[in-house]
Amino acid sequence: MQEMQKFIHGFRSFQEDYFSEDRELFDRLKQGQRPRVVLIGCSDSRVDPSMMVRSEPGELFIVRNVANLVPPCEHDHSYHGVSAALEYAVCHLEVEHIIVLGHSCCGGIRSLMEGIPSEKNGEYISKWVSIAERAKQQVLETFAGAPPEQQAKACEHASILVSLENLLTFPWIRERVEADTLDLHGWYFDIESGNLYSYQPASGKFELLV
Repeated sequence: MQEMQKFIHGFRSFQEDYFSEDRELFDRLKQGQRPRVVLIGCSDSRVDPSMMVRSEPGELFIVRNVANLVPPCEHDHSYHGVSAALEYAVCHLEVEHIIVLGHSCCGGIRSLMEGIPSEKNGEYISKWVSIAERAKQQVLETFAGAPPEQQAKACEHASILVSLENLLTFPWIRERVEADTLDLHGWYFDIESGNLYSYQPASGKFELLV
């Protein structure tokens, strides 16, 4: 109950600050949203995209899930939450950038690398993180014999690239990328150092951004 009271108090502060100090912003937001950027982030409570980039309401269209993964485009009768969010953001809001934001110490990637014991009820998590299975296999081949921590970090990087590749399997994303009206970005936040890295296709590496 104490935690809930903290959140209620926090909302009261938010309500007072935003609605009293920036009426113009919220008057605009009442008319609809026009974000220019989609950010696909992890559900991890330590990695809050809005807080990290200090975005205002209405600036970021955020999609969060375990291990910040993007599934490939599929046409079946399953439920596709990430795909639906992308479709809305790209086709209806006409965003100009998609960022896939990964991070260090990711529990989802650790589950992918180590597997989830059946007694821990890994039914949904195991299936979901298998989206990045080819990243895992690549890491196990390239970093065979490396410590588990090094392999996990390499897989965190590689899984971002898998998600960037999967984004291009959606025809309405590929068309916009080829027309230079939509840019894709791979970012990696190192929790230990506080640094932010960006994937550079020219070098094939994640290079320091901030």
